[in-house]
Amino acid sequence: MRALSVGVDVGGTFTDLVAWDASGTVTTCKVPTSTEHPAEGVLRGIAQLTGDGRVATSLAHGTTIVTNAIVEKRTAAVGFVTTRGFRDVLEIARQSRTHLYRLDAPAKPEALVPRRWRAEVTERVAVDGTILTPLALDDLPAVVERFKAAGIDSVAVCLLHAYANPAHERAVRAALGQHFRYVTISSEINAEFREYERACTTILNAAVMPLATKYLEELRIDLHGGPEMAPKPPSLVAPRGTRGAPRTGIRLHLLHSAGGMMSVAVAAARPLAMAMSGPAAGVAAAAHVARTLGLARALAFDMGGTTTDVCLIADGQPETASQRRLGEYPVRLPMVAVESIGAGGGSIAHADAAGALKVGPQSAGASPGPACYGLGGEAATVTDANVLLGYLNLDRTYGGVIRIDPERARAAVAALAKRWSLSLPEAAHGVVEIANANMLRALRLVSVQRGRDLRDFTLIAYGGAGPMHAGALARMAGISRVVVPAHSGAFSALGCLVSPLRYDAVVTHRARLDTWDRKRADDAFSDLEAQCVAPLLEEDIDQARITIVRSVDLRYSGQNYEIEIGWDRDLAALRTAFEAQHRRLYGYATGESVECVNLRFTARVLDRSLELPRVEPVGDLKPTGEQRAYFRETGETAMPRYARDAFGPDRSVDGPALIEDDWSTTIVYPGQRCRGDDFGHLILEEDAS
Repeated sequence: MRALSVGVDVGGTFTDLVAWDASGTVTTCKVPTSTEHPAEGVLRGIAQLTGDGRVATSLAHGTTIVTNAIVEKRTAAVGFVTTRGFRDVLEIARQSRTHLYRLDAPAKPEALVPRRWRAEVTERVAVDGTILTPLALDDLPAVVERFKAAGIDSVAVCLLHAYANPAHERAVRAALGQHFRYVTISSEINAEFREYERACTTILNAAVMPLATKYLEELRIDLHGGPEMAPKPPSLVAPRGTRGAPRTGIRLHLLHSAGGMMSVAVAAARPLAMAMSGPAAGVAAAAHVARTLGLARALAFDMGGTTTDVCLIADGQPETASQRRLGEYPVRLPMVAVESIGAGGGSIAHADAAGALKVGPQSAGASPGPACYGLGGEAATVTDANVLLGYLNLDRTYGGVIRIDPERARAAVAALAKRWSLSLPEAAHGVVEIANANMLRALRLVSVQRGRDLRDFTLIAYGGAGPMHAGALARMAGISRVVVPAHSGAFSALGCLVSPLRYDAVVTHRARLDTWDRKRADDAFSDLEAQCVAPLLEEDIDQARITIVRSVDLRYSGQNYEIEIGWDRDLAALRTAFEAQHRRLYGYATGESVECVNLRFTARVLDRSLELPRVEPVGDLKPTGEQRAYFRETGETAMPRYARDAFGPDRSVDGPALIEDDWSTTIVYPGQRCRGDDFGHLILEEDAS
């Protein structure tokens, strides 16, 4: 029996799967996503991969179900319980002016829970965890009655300063758990100070829990015919015996937003952790490529139809962030530090209020899509501009269903050309250059604005449009090398397959470095370690394979925001590291008192045995065709086409050239050279000759 490890990414249109077996063979496939029952697409893909007698033994799964539910506002109704006097925290929110001199400040987002579904209980905990007012459990029967009358089955509990002492929250959960299937408490979702952000994170977790639990139950039943999964709050650790391999032997894990895998039980208790699993999967695959190639500094560059996602990877590890916005609301969970901008193949080119050409953030989306798709779109998009520049093969059927109509693209771009008295190629090139300039700003945001030199990086380009724009973008940024990775057509599924098992925990810990209590900090770290390591031990992971990372959030006393610094028991060295990072980010260090705000802990298991195989080129490296293309450097010129699988370590072509496989197109620009490597990656570099 040949055992398969399978990575799967459920997208809106296709479900991508990548399978790896012990012999090193990697197989990919795409199947249409079943919108009503996403698990059906997963099963069809597994059946396709195992049709040759191989058996799937593990499934690493990423999904956009949580993200889509929040963005499309298809979440469950939530009841909110908080400390008496604090139910309007959601209404007060937090004002953040992204444009300092705009007088028309945008309105605050609508409160996540209507006021009629917010309830208060009498209790009070001090910032240091001291109980000032005991919990009045007698308040809860009326709360239960109100929520039941409203048809609510999911409740979020966020009591004041529960991160310092969770006893009251746990008591409230125990009482409410007798009446509601889903109860989320803030101290086990986000044990940090700042009430509004903690409340939003807790409520969003409660809002997606019913949907996520239903999906996970269906997936488990479909995979191994087992009984329904009981919800696993209150903690990360499920009861012993619930994590064993199912009857069919398929062990299931879910990808979370920090780029690691978690068990089904943890995913059921913390489904919000899956909210950014889509971008995280691609970044995880890019990090794996960076480690394989020994790239010390890399930038993951994922250009899709609507957005472009970029993330910095240092020493094979993607940067993570502790907070980001999901829709209009703050979410505080460990996530890959992806920056997204509204620049993609479907971004619409138009004139702004000042009469200048602008591209995005408005997008034609999947429907009607770019004009050249012939699905009803009429506005000029980046894809239409690429068609007119000759960067796409008009003889291909993209995605198995889309045929390019160059006349529709010409008509859409002609309107722009007429407005600014440009030729069609000049107008199309202007659209592409502006889109590239937008994406360059995103690259600078994760590098230059964080004290990094872009020229030190390698660009790892994937996504539907990433390899087409990467060569030009790298040249604009001064980046000397671009990697278009193997299996880029199913890159997120590959990211699921190579992601480590990983658990993260954080707790607020307020203390100045000059009055540091070592025992108190060590005890807090020990509690975090127990939270993160226990789920791994439950899966029979050898303790020796577990890598742990401790870090602290530091700031100058009185500052509003903090910097995460790797933990060092030598407090002088810790302060030095903080000031060096502060100087790199902000240009100065003051020498003032430094305080700790949060303690963080990560436990992960990286399976080094799963490596991509070396591949041999197929056939001879010779043009499969030719087309006319326009470049600013050369004007209109002949551009040969090549099959991607014909490239290898000793095979290269000079630009201009178009390289294609079943799912992507790579453009080699004039003055660049493209070669293959042992793993099937394409390497684009400036031609030194």
